[in-house]
Amino acid sequence: MRIGVLDIGSNTGHLLVVDAYRGAPPLPAFTYKEPLRLAEHLDDDGAVEPRGIKALVRFVDEARAVAADKGCSEVIAFATSAVRDAVNADAVLAKVESQTGVALDVLPGDEEARLTFLAVRRWFGWSSGRLGVFDIGGGSLEIAAGRDETPDVCTSLPLGAGRLTREWFPDGVPTDAQYDALRLFVRQQIADSVGALRRGGGFDHVVATSKTFRSLARLCGAAPSEAGPYVRRVLPRDLLVAHLDELRVASVDEIAQRPGVSPTRAHQMVAGAVVADAVMDLFDLPELEICPWALREGVLLERHDHM
Repeated sequence: MRIGVLDIGSNTGHLLVVDAYRGAPPLPAFTYKEPLRLAEHLDDDGAVEPRGIKALVRFVDEARAVAADKGCSEVIAFATSAVRDAVNADAVLAKVESQTGVALDVLPGDEEARLTFLAVRRWFGWSSGRLGVFDIGGGSLEIAAGRDETPDVCTSLPLGAGRLTREWFPDGVPTDAQYDALRLFVRQQIADSVGALRRGGGFDHVVATSKTFRSLARLCGAAPSEAGPYVRRVLPRDLLVAHLDELRVASVDEIAQRPGVSPTRAHQMVAGAVVADAVMDLFDLPELEICPWALREGVLLERHDHM
């Protein structure tokens, strides 16, 4: 059957249309997305601003029409950190449903981490042993680890690239003081989670997923998306550190010219790289392997299993 997965993330609204078959991986058929940047459309009280709500309603309505036009028999619609943490989340959800007919399911942070872990486990298989999975989104950082399809431990931290950029680098290029303050804050937040994840043992395979990690890997020499999903891609920490030293003093326009960096995410790359560097340093990881599957695939796989 053909299913649509509508993901309202903190950076991007993304509809993925897939053909699902018994005993086979979901086959992507069509994709439709738009940079909503909800994590940056919050007022001082933490509410989604009217222009953010307007853009969200318009995109959801367009995505609903696209899914119907592409023949989807079902659309699974969900929202993550930006909507989840907004003080006016209930009003935003009600507005979307009343104007589009689409009811968005808000995923808790640990559920987001669990479903992303499921997708990574299915992609790499049982031979990966104890998996460690890291995902930097626009609003949060998800971490999960375990030997089975359900992680032993999972956590969500408010360390998304969009959120941190809005809160710590309001003027674009960070000053040395802003950069150093963010670096220490991120490391303190992540350090509190290290013990819980290590308590179950070390990692046999460590994986990163989603757009920020993919962009950083491409920046450090990984194959472009045109090479296909089966090419092995890694993010080495030594190269990341070298590029971070350059990124932190570059303008947004200069960052946007680098390989793998989209213009809509260029302003977030420094904050994203700070989080990635802290993850790799605090967990003592020389490199992370990039997985092409993430939360959308995890949601779809679980729905397919239940069918």
